[in-house]
Amino acid sequence: MNREELEPVEQSERFQSTGVATRREPALPSFAESLPLRLHYQVAMPEPEAHLFEVCLHVTGWQQVAGALLDLKLPVWTPGSYLVREYARHLQDFAVADDRTSTPLPWRKLSKNHWQIETQGHEGFVVRYRIYADELSVRTNHLDGTHGYFNGAALFFYIPGYERHPLQITIVPPADWHVTTPLPALPAANTFEAPDFDTLVDSPFEIGRHAIYEFEALTKPHQLAVWGDGNLEPERLIPDIQKLIQVEADLFGGLPYDRYLFLLHLSSQGFGGLEHKSSCSLIYQRFGFRSKDKYDRFIQLVAHEFFHLWNVKRIRPKALEVFDYEQENYTPSLWFSEGTTSFYDLVIPYRAGIYDLRTYLVALNRELTRFQMTPGRKVQPLSESSFDAWIKLYRSDANSPNSQMSYYLKGEMVSLLLDLLIRERHGNRRSMDDVMRQMWEQFGKPEVGFTPAQLQEVIETVAETDLTDFFERYLHSTDELPFDEYLNPFGLRLMADGGLEDGVPYLGLTLKTEQGREVVKFVEMASPARKAGVDPGDELLAMNGLRVSADQFTERLRDFQPGDRVQLSFFHQDELRSSTVTLAAPRLTRFQIVPVAQPSRSQGQNFLGWLGVPLETIRG
Repeated sequence: MNREELEPVEQSERFQSTGVATRREPALPSFAESLPLRLHYQVAMPEPEAHLFEVCLHVTGWQQVAGALLDLKLPVWTPGSYLVREYARHLQDFAVADDRTSTPLPWRKLSKNHWQIETQGHEGFVVRYRIYADELSVRTNHLDGTHGYFNGAALFFYIPGYERHPLQITIVPPADWHVTTPLPALPAANTFEAPDFDTLVDSPFEIGRHAIYEFEALTKPHQLAVWGDGNLEPERLIPDIQKLIQVEADLFGGLPYDRYLFLLHLSSQGFGGLEHKSSCSLIYQRFGFRSKDKYDRFIQLVAHEFFHLWNVKRIRPKALEVFDYEQENYTPSLWFSEGTTSFYDLVIPYRAGIYDLRTYLVALNRELTRFQMTPGRKVQPLSESSFDAWIKLYRSDANSPNSQMSYYLKGEMVSLLLDLLIRERHGNRRSMDDVMRQMWEQFGKPEVGFTPAQLQEVIETVAETDLTDFFERYLHSTDELPFDEYLNPFGLRLMADGGLEDGVPYLGLTLKTEQGREVVKFVEMASPARKAGVDPGDELLAMNGLRVSADQFTERLRDFQPGDRVQLSFFHQDELRSSTVTLAAPRLTRFQIVPVAQPSRSQGQNFLGWLGVPLETIRG
């Protein structure tokens, strides 16, 4: 790589990287010590290259609080990632024995994630199992010769009925590895305590030789833990993170934690994040920090996950107030939990001064284009997209763009319209910020789940208008979003043009080169290609008898006019086919917000009140 490894070296008084942690947070009193039942996990990794975490659950005092049977269940999903991932499929070598005599205890498996142990006559016992961990993502487990990372839901059992019981966790790492987690440390080496199972699930662990950079924000301690090599510059990133923290804390009136951990994995192609109550896990391209566009995208990711501190971790739908780790937790409100957060992840860096208005608008235009170019917006309502996240969003296929609409993306667009609606009605004296603050006071601080009706009521209260029609049309149906109606009071309109494919006749398929084959990846519904019988997975061979490739496909189409008939040759399930298609008129492929021709004085004032600069700033 082009820069030195992130070895633990002193950067300055303000930025310090520590290797093996030599100082700990003051140990908290162990609640478990005063209770008959004690639950203590031990996680070892004697052969990291084998990708196997070795887990022991030590249970003592069970006979004093329960009966002759102990039920253990492994979660099937983790909060923040709405898909049943079947974590139990990675579990192997399950065994139980008395902790003093090592006598095996009888057990049986009752379902895919449910084990039952016969404990009669045994005061203490040890449950042993191993978890295969070779998936590097923010929602799973990964273990190799360089580090170990795990999420509680993907590694630990819970005992039904005892989810609120405190647990201790001891990590047994290789000799030169250290442990980082948001959980408070106990005096014993590499031992931590969680007050309940929810907190354990909400507290990821990073174990290895990762660099740790400590800094303060609003007088509170923060850490940036970085695994992997790349072109990240902590001395540039940390001040920007501090700015994000300041802006978001100002919005909500302070920080709801004592300390916070940013855990970053640098990989070849990864992108994503998972929010937690006092930490977040991030994964990003290792060389994605030099380019301004890529750096801005990472800053938006950080802003997004940090905003979740409030929105979804504490302000959460009623269906997620108490997690059911065994099955789907359905809610139609993820458009607000994720989509509104996406709306803010673009604007927060602008408010923080990390990038300028032009960068903000370019990013917003990119999102608008993605939305307008998704055929599924005419098929799947926003509330249904949220409800069906468990079976659709994380399981996309070749037809998904035709039939689905992301609640992240449309939720962001609806939040934009609501923000503009509130601002226009109240002369910029109110906005979605007031919605977030009221949701925080009413539901976030007491951590009481909200219903869809309560969410609508709060937005209506801030807007001081009945939004029944708005919610029915833009959340519960597939009516097109009226961008111009809400942009116009601010002197703006949504302009569509041909973009990169200006003048190119429309065929309606996406082509990609894979292992020397030109493979059709997507065919839009009702397009010329669809009518010609072309399907995703087909291998496109020729156009009018001449070989075609993905990199020259658009240029080849420029040789034709709308209405021209073109012969396509392709393999469909190894069968050679030939079909004639009639090319359609070019499609609009780029959308952007631009000023209206002659903005009025009130439009200019509204724009200035919204984004803080004169409307003339973006003219020309």
